[in-house]
Amino acid sequence: MIMVKTNSITAWILAARPKTLTGAAIPVMLGCALAYIYGHFNVVPAVLCFLFAFLMQIDANFINDLFDFLKGTDREDRLGPERACAQGWITPKAMKIGIGVITVLAATTGLTLLNFGGWELIPVGLACIIFAFLYTAGPYPLAYHGWGDVLVLIFFGFVPVGGTYYVMAHGWNTSVTVVSIACGLIIDTLLMINNFRDREQDAISGKKTIVVRFGAKAGLVLYFLLGLVACWLCFYFISVGKIYAVLFPQFYLVLHILTTIKMANINKGKALNLILGETSRNMLIFGVMLTLGLVL
Repeated sequence: MIMVKTNSITAWILAARPKTLTGAAIPVMLGCALAYIYGHFNVVPAVLCFLFAFLMQIDANFINDLFDFLKGTDREDRLGPERACAQGWITPKAMKIGIGVITVLAATTGLTLLNFGGWELIPVGLACIIFAFLYTAGPYPLAYHGWGDVLVLIFFGFVPVGGTYYVMAHGWNTSVTVVSIACGLIIDTLLMINNFRDREQDAISGKKTIVVRFGAKAGLVLYFLLGLVACWLCFYFISVGKIYAVLFPQFYLVLHILTTIKMANINKGKALNLILGETSRNMLIFGVMLTLGLVL
């Protein structure tokens, strides 16, 4: 167990879970790549989109940390990375304050984007904040009723990829739709491996994820199909003359297959955290490869 002083800077850094910021960066990076190839890239809104995405990811991490703790989900048999409230690194009262501060910072950053994207972005920003809470908080926490995968597709696909493109281009096209879906599917592999690893604990906690509902085998198959379909979607870019955007992401597929085989062999327990790390790595490689494929 890591020894951390309560409510210290170290505690807040751990609670923010810096490794998860990769998932926030990839969609914005792809949105910027799309804006670049269509001649709309602008540095200032791009930086603001990255900042908003990072703040919302940290906000979601804080909210999940607090409300999973309050619901008693983060028990001693937890297999995933340690949580700040459950470990006593941050008190619930301090976490509530932290959530308030980060929410305000995210909202302020979002408001500055109105100068570039227009007032129509307000409902999108509000949805990001509201659903960050609804994911684990409230009388009907969406993550506990199997909606996590849908929310990933929306808020790690369409919203950040499409939103980043929109604030620069003030429009939408088929390429944005394809990349949004591919990005959402790739990032959902991270949620799927988490749910696969935690299936027994989630069942005890009443968390009805897809893996809990349909079983470990279904979770393994879905994990593989998420990456496969994302790679297949990239074949769309043949039609717009972006052959590298087709070829480069296929490198990810090789790694994804190898990771899926390891996942099947390990099957259960804390050893699946190795797969969590490989999934995060593979996800980043997909994002980088597709970004390079688009801009070259």
